[in-house]
Amino acid sequence: MEQWQNDLRNSIDDVETLQTVLGVPAETVREVVQKYPMRITPHVLSTIKRQDDAIWRQVVPTNEELHHDAACASEDPLHEGEDSPVPNLVHRYPDRVLLYVTNQCPIYCRFCTRKRFVGSPGTLTPDNLRQVVAYLQAHTEVRDIILSGGDPLMVVDKLLERLLSALRTVPHLEIIRIGTRVPGTLPSRITEALCALLKKYHPFYMNLHFNHPDEITPEVARACGMLADAGIPLGSQTVLLEGVNDDAEVMKRLMQKLLAIRVKPYYIYQADLVAGTHHFRTRVEKGLKIISALRGHTSGMAVPHFVIDAPGGGGKIAILPQETLFWMDDKEVVVQNYEGKTYRYPQVSEQVGSAGEPARPLSFVAQPIQMD
Repeated sequence: MEQWQNDLRNSIDDVETLQTVLGVPAETVREVVQKYPMRITPHVLSTIKRQDDAIWRQVVPTNEELHHDAACASEDPLHEGEDSPVPNLVHRYPDRVLLYVTNQCPIYCRFCTRKRFVGSPGTLTPDNLRQVVAYLQAHTEVRDIILSGGDPLMVVDKLLERLLSALRTVPHLEIIRIGTRVPGTLPSRITEALCALLKKYHPFYMNLHFNHPDEITPEVARACGMLADAGIPLGSQTVLLEGVNDDAEVMKRLMQKLLAIRVKPYYIYQADLVAGTHHFRTRVEKGLKIISALRGHTSGMAVPHFVIDAPGGGGKIAILPQETLFWMDDKEVVVQNYEGKTYRYPQVSEQVGSAGEPARPLSFVAQPIQMD
């Protein structure tokens, strides 16, 4: 048995152990854990500094998960089930798909979009994989696949290679991506053998999940360095969470720490409308203020997209602070920088088409934006 598997076995996954280690009365969260499983790895446990801190809030269950408000009443608010043409596969965007590899995760985030099935038994079977490959071969528009779950790196190397080699039989599938929280929560899983395996299937990308600067430990930095040294471009995804990272300074430190370990900030998500997660939601304005506080105040590489994954299967929609674009018409664009200073950029007076003929101007209705 490998070290990472031992670490999983030594995780907190029952309410009695939770009470012994963290002092949470077992009976107060037993019903929650029966409905929504819990796992806290030894590594994550070591990063908790005090009760109800940013790490604690992400992994320790509370009774708030059993109380739903009107907005957060759906088990599947993104309609992933409706966009699933074959089992385990979601095809929503024109040229890319998402594949559920397993229902298991190194930890069970209390705000998870897929609370409806993570932690339950279930993994991609050989028959499911054959259906997925057949679907991909028939849909030549698909050039990009994201492996998700659960967490794909919870699968042992042998099965992971079987999956990757099968996907690489699809000639038009250019890019394979993995969405994972393993490097930040179970860094012992990132081994030389795993990196050598993944390196065989380039072009290969990883999007890692980090929510707070305290998650960036020396062990995590080492794991991310091994993946980067294997030639795998690393991006990060962060969920905006009440009481965890809904603060501009905290978010700036997280983004800067990510760049320092060779992880490029990619997305900050507005929390999804998932049943049992309402207590993590913030107002959208808070995310916009955080993006405004990042722009210009730190490297552009440290500024991710702020997105809402639209309820009902509408997909990811980037939300931008309004004050950056103050006015635009056919003569000029008026923009405002991070210091609040306004600048004017003249429009091109005439667009010329490829045949030398004037092109039709882009239509745009100029609307002034009210500034606070």
